[in-house]
Amino acid sequence: MRRALAGLTTRGRSFVAAGATAILCAFVLGERDLLRAGVLILVLPLLCTFAVSRTRYRLACARRLRPARLPVGREARADLRLENVSRLPSGLLMVEDQVPYALGGRARFVLDRIEPRGSRQLGYRIRSDVRGRYRVGPLVVRLTDPFGMVELVRSFSLSDTLVVTPRVVPLPPGEPGGGPVGGSDGPARAAAVAGEDDAAPREYRHGDDLRRIHWRSTARRGELMVRREERQRHRAGTLLLDTRRRAFWGEDAAAAFEEAVSVAASLGAHLARSGLRLRFVTDAGEVLPDSASGDGAFEGLLLDALATVGRSETRSPAAALAALHGPGRDGEVVVGVFGALGAEDARAVAAARRGGAVHVAVLVGRAGDAAAGAARTLRAAGWRVASVGSAADLPAAWAALTGAPVPAARRAAEGGG
Repeated sequence: MRRALAGLTTRGRSFVAAGATAILCAFVLGERDLLRAGVLILVLPLLCTFAVSRTRYRLACARRLRPARLPVGREARADLRLENVSRLPSGLLMVEDQVPYALGGRARFVLDRIEPRGSRQLGYRIRSDVRGRYRVGPLVVRLTDPFGMVELVRSFSLSDTLVVTPRVVPLPPGEPGGGPVGGSDGPARAAAVAGEDDAAPREYRHGDDLRRIHWRSTARRGELMVRREERQRHRAGTLLLDTRRRAFWGEDAAAAFEEAVSVAASLGAHLARSGLRLRFVTDAGEVLPDSASGDGAFEGLLLDALATVGRSETRSPAAALAALHGPGRDGEVVVGVFGALGAEDARAVAAARRGGAVHVAVLVGRAGDAAAGAARTLRAAGWRVASVGSAADLPAAWAALTGAPVPAARRAAEGGG
């Protein structure tokens, strides 16, 4: 009852105050009719409070987000199922699902009555133009009386998480330098160039495919010999995102960083789909190891990580560059996404290139003398460099790096400009 009294609405509190005032005035003035009116006004909200506090029906709630992960600017749908699991019909219900302001604010519904064992289906759409992880829920049910005197709030504990990922731009097929990423000078290619006779055969074993019998070696050795299975080379690479605040500064710093995140997401998704055993690194160090890739799940993990990545206070890219190369990683491809690089930072990034593997740097931001100088420094050290103003420029820049044809839509846009 005490909880219900605390739930009196403004109307209910006004009735209580008016009733108490009327009763007090009735005693002072000796007016019995005013006393009756005051008692009636005072009792009405108290009766409503008692009725609402004695409500004993139980509700069950289920929520489903479709989809639970979506890129910025897209819509998701939240479907709610509210069920009355008690034997009594419900009264007037005000249902409100707690939704962050970035997703559009709270979703409110008014339900007149839910019969015993009955249910109601509710739904609403949510949209975000800001990436991140958002908590949707819990559902709050407000019980009210027909006169609006009291409002009792009950909340479910169920909530769900919506992940808003950066925008992914489709890239034309192809890899830097043409051919697969990570080079093609592996054992399999060497065997193919040298010819089938140079592939070392082995003795036939029970269960071997007869189509793999190497007849020349069989005739020479006098026993069945089969070709060895070519060992599949695991191509590996590193995706680096420069998140330093000093690399994204100025009036459009936040927008430039969002474009860099979108560029990193597009490159990571493209390389992961091409079969690259990829890992993700920022200036804070390794974020996703390459053990997370290889089963098709790396793209989702990368998008989840990029959904919440923010600008850091790190001033030097030394930590990120140190994470590029480790034991057994000197021959892997490196794709870095950078903001504004000063002369010193550009020299540090240029010096991080090792071995003969492909190193690609994508510079995101406005073109200028500083960006042109950084690009020249990186190219002189053997990096392949592309400069883009936004993620929309990435397909054409990627086509130039890989030698792939520029997408038709992009050519039409450039021709119309």
